Amino acid sequence: MKKAFTLLEMLIVLGIIAVILSVLTVSYATAQKKTRDAKRRGDLKAVQNSLEQYYASCDYSYPNGVSLNPPVTCAAAPNVNFLPTMPVDPKTGVAYTYSSDGTTFSLCTVSLESEAVTGYCVANQQ
Repeated sequence: MKKAFTLLEMLIVLGIIAVILSVLTVSYATAQKKTRDAKRRGDLKAVQNSLEQYYASCDYSYPNGVSLNPPVTCAAAPNVNFLPTMPVDPKTGVAYTYSSDGTTFSLCTVSLESEAVTGYCVANQQ
């Protein structure tokens, strides 16, 4: 008598493999979204810290306007480059939204992928 797998046994094994692969695919996609969200938060925090350094060094005001165009420098500290490059969203490649009136600022990302929150913003600490 030959020893071999039956068709039913093969189908069961293939079904189990398919379930495992689908679970791993979903987990991987979720991990990617969380990683991009963490990068967005880190980018915004880094820019916020740069703007706070600018505030302390440049006559207690933030860069005016609706966008930041690096490099960000000021007349009070001409040799200091506070923001050499502006980070961009890791998925879309679009710059983060910035607005300031000189005394306050807001820096936002349009969305977070892994959370129900539609956006994430940081603002001045002063």
